[in-house]
Amino acid sequence: MSAAPRGVVVNWPAPARVRAAFTTRCGGVSNRPWASLNLASHVGDDPLAVASNRAALVASLGVRHEPCWLEQIHSDILLNLDDPTCARRGDAAITSVPGRIATVLVADCLPVLLCDRQAQQVAAVHAGWRGLAGELIAKTVSAFGAPPADLIAWLGPAIGPSAYAVGDDLRARFVALDARNARAFQRIAQQWHMDLAAVAALQLAAAGVTAVSASGVCVHGDAQNYFSYRRDGETGRMAAMVWLQDSA
Repeated sequence: MSAAPRGVVVNWPAPARVRAAFTTRCGGVSNRPWASLNLASHVGDDPLAVASNRAALVASLGVRHEPCWLEQIHSDILLNLDDPTCARRGDAAITSVPGRIATVLVADCLPVLLCDRQAQQVAAVHAGWRGLAGELIAKTVSAFGAPPADLIAWLGPAIGPSAYAVGDDLRARFVALDARNARAFQRIAQQWHMDLAAVAALQLAAAGVTAVSASGVCVHGDAQNYFSYRRDGETGRMAAMVWLQDSA
């Protein structure tokens, strides 16, 4: 029998009606290399284990509905979960429906959660380098009914810059996108290292979002609590979730 799913406190000044959660790898039933709270169905894990993990997560959150799992494709596609015909194939999701849980899965990429101060909408973004290059954060901010200055963002655990070595071409791509991105790259041992959270923070600021909180956690450096694809290759996925409390 597994322990209850363990998560990270989402420490941001969101309204009380806004609920958010981020899971660790602890408290599930999956075996290695997905041990133990793997929530992804596409990584080779036993489907029964994934289903058990997801059910335990729902129970621990005390919610009535399953999170809205996406088929993530490292794109710049934003999905409106209020649309019943939404295909759920993309890398960000927004909703205004109480109880509907916007969710992204990560194992190095940066999860970004957003809400407005009036607690009318919430969104989750899977911000790997492709999503950042495609300016998915700005697209999500623009989809809110509230002005950007009324939004609040949280940057979750992700691979840190000390572990995220990238090529010259990727740095050049981001500097061409915005010269200020140069400050998010550091030269270490003859190779560039990218700070995903720094790029995301710059994009949020450029979009007009100033209330930004960050976990500061590097998943690559903590194998006991977090999955990391770059560290382990075959591994599980963690979930970042945000929703409006369903008072019904």
